[in-house]
Amino acid sequence: MRFIVYGAGAIGGVIGARLHQHGHEVVLIARGDHLDAIRTRGLRIESPRGADVVVIPAVGHPSELVWRAGDVVLLAMKTQHSAAALDALAACDPPECGIVCAQNGVENERLALERFSHVYGVAVMCPTLHLEPGVVQAYADPIAGILDVGRWPAGADECARAVAAAFERSTFVSEARPDIARWKYRKLITNLGNAVQALCGSGGGELVRRAQAEGEDCLRAAGIAVASEAEDRARRDGILRVQPIGGRQRPGGSTWQSLARAGGSIETDHLNGEIVRLGRLHGVPTPVNALLQQLAREAARARRPPGELSEAELLRRLD
Repeated sequence: MRFIVYGAGAIGGVIGARLHQHGHEVVLIARGDHLDAIRTRGLRIESPRGADVVVIPAVGHPSELVWRAGDVVLLAMKTQHSAAALDALAACDPPECGIVCAQNGVENERLALERFSHVYGVAVMCPTLHLEPGVVQAYADPIAGILDVGRWPAGADECARAVAAAFERSTFVSEARPDIARWKYRKLITNLGNAVQALCGSGGGELVRRAQAEGEDCLRAAGIAVASEAEDRARRDGILRVQPIGGRQRPGGSTWQSLARAGGSIETDHLNGEIVRLGRLHGVPTPVNALLQQLAREAARARRPPGELSEAELLRRLD
């Protein structure tokens, strides 16, 4: 099994590096300065215990690869980039391969199923960071993350079990889950607070509580099964030990990093926006998620840095 890691940023870079370090064949697909740095200097992966430089083959586009039967594509870009990436993959007409979505939200699997038959979801719990070309950081140690995987929307076949086993051998905890959609919807609820952290510089409080309550209401109205908070706590309990790197705590999650990198786009249309969409379909008000979606999109397009607003200001807009 060869892993093609498409999107070698924070999540993709850490997973790809750890897989490579533990004997798995890996090719990265990256872009821009990050690709240049990986090709020139290798991929530097930093963790609480130190840093390693990993020399991994890297390309800029799927068409540069000679595709083989048994390849597994690990999608790790932000959702707003998934459609273009999947189109690029489909244009290569690869042999039947597994498309494994190690991404936030639930839209990626839908997009992949339009183009490929073997699609898998991963419920990603992996505190990472990518702000500098050629460098990724893994803040949990000695277990780098929890990466449960399953066939989308349901099932745990041979490929799912093989991917989970590869993760397990590479510093991650992983199970092949036949009900992976339930777990990804729980992760979606958790991720509704990402926009608050990105906009306000903090990840808790009343605004997050309200956003997540709207999410729960929408999933219930839509009849979507979701893993409970108790199940989620039990899955995480005692596994991830998040520690500083170089004396510094992780400054922010994936959405915060998008604003910090000032790339002009952000994933909240597929996180908070997913809840807004369900609310409109099922008659559930979602004012908090709609506001977070709008403000995050505006901040990304204007390339404003994270943390410019206060939670109190956002609450005043709602009340």
